[in-house]
Amino acid sequence: MRMNEPFDDPRAAQDTVRRYERMLAHDEAVFFDLEEFEVIIDHYVTSAAFDKAQQACEAALSQYPFSTELLIDRAQIAAMRGDYAEAERQIANVASLDPDNADVAVTRGIIATQRGSFEEAVRYFQAALEHNPDREDIHFNLGLAYQSWQKYKSAARHYKHSLRLHPDNETTVQELLNCLEVTSRLPEHEEFFQRFTDDDPYSAVAWYNLGQYYYRLEKYEQAVAAFDYAIVIEADFYDAHHWLADTYVCQQQYQRAITEFELSYPPNEPTDEALCNIGECYEKLRDWEQARLYYRKALEVNPNMDEAWFGQGVLLQEQERPFEALHFFRKAVQLYAESGEYWAALGAAENQVGNVVSALEAYEKATEVAPEDATGWVSWSAILYEQGNYEEAVELLQHAVELHPHEAHFHYMLCAYLLAAGRLREAYLELETALTLNYDQHSLLFDYFPELEKQPALQRLIEQFRK
Repeated sequence: MRMNEPFDDPRAAQDTVRRYERMLAHDEAVFFDLEEFEVIIDHYVTSAAFDKAQQACEAALSQYPFSTELLIDRAQIAAMRGDYAEAERQIANVASLDPDNADVAVTRGIIATQRGSFEEAVRYFQAALEHNPDREDIHFNLGLAYQSWQKYKSAARHYKHSLRLHPDNETTVQELLNCLEVTSRLPEHEEFFQRFTDDDPYSAVAWYNLGQYYYRLEKYEQAVAAFDYAIVIEADFYDAHHWLADTYVCQQQYQRAITEFELSYPPNEPTDEALCNIGECYEKLRDWEQARLYYRKALEVNPNMDEAWFGQGVLLQEQERPFEALHFFRKAVQLYAESGEYWAALGAAENQVGNVVSALEAYEKATEVAPEDATGWVSWSAILYEQGNYEEAVELLQHAVELHPHEAHFHYMLCAYLLAAGRLREAYLELETALTLNYDQHSLLFDYFPELEKQPALQRLIEQFRK
């Protein structure tokens, strides 16, 4: 296996993986030829399912114990799992058997990349490239090393070279787009992606990649057209249907998105992701019953899908049923505790039912896992304000203002907190900032805190900023 190398027939590859998984599920004897095992291992590596990749690799080695390719696979998987000493030991054994194998240098480069030794990794990959200039996987891994090293322009150069050699690798497309986005160079690469469709107008993958490019630029009309072309060429291009659906979601065309999500998986083989996405579309359409039905279908496929648990909680919150929502939000944070959004939603529900202590704990957790998101800070501060803990409320909201200094809303709230704390000078400075940023939003101050309308000094200051 060459890391991230796509196989010629993706559909055949999926069928091979499914057949392998069915045999495992039924505890049947597993036998595949060497190339099929390479397909299976590559699938799991690309999906970052390294334990499954190792299991498949060991099964393959039991049938083909002298395969250099499989021994290299095993070393690379060990590196991906973070077992660098074992990876080094295994690749050293391969080097003693086949010292001229270019994959020895590639694997050592992968180990160095995973270990964070990016300069060393680049040296290994460049050495391998000297004798194999047209191997797209070496260019890909060079790109990955440079990207991890935060040398995005060099990374993009090698990703582009990799795509020119083999344009069907979706992972390469995504990483290239990431690098171009980070360096604000997306707009200038339209010609690069269009060239693939010009060279081969009947390539579904070329149109799909162009759609991905337009999607990143938020040029949704062009993205829809590109994904449509891909689907016209290849009707059961499931990923193209998925991204077309996502594009419709961005355009708030939820009914169209539902249709495409329903086409984003093989017949009678729905994925938990597609079902959950359909549920979310129905939620946006405020069709609560259909939304709940699809969230439950997603959980039938994958009982541990945190997004579906969270989605059901959101449905109940939208219907003003916070007591029932609590169960689903608690399950969501239990399954995925690193989501600030989940913790903030749990905090809101806890607060609504009067569990103030639990609400404060949830908001505190939200700020721990997502300190860059102002939602947790704002909501946490609001509860403290309501309890009369003005100084603590001020301190927390100052975090929100630091994160979003141009958000007038937060400055208005901070002004109110400072007034309550008796810090008048600071309060008026915050109000001036808020009025400068967005005068029209000053009504929020009185929506949240009606008693402030009785303060003439505040009214005079607001009048001074009236245009």
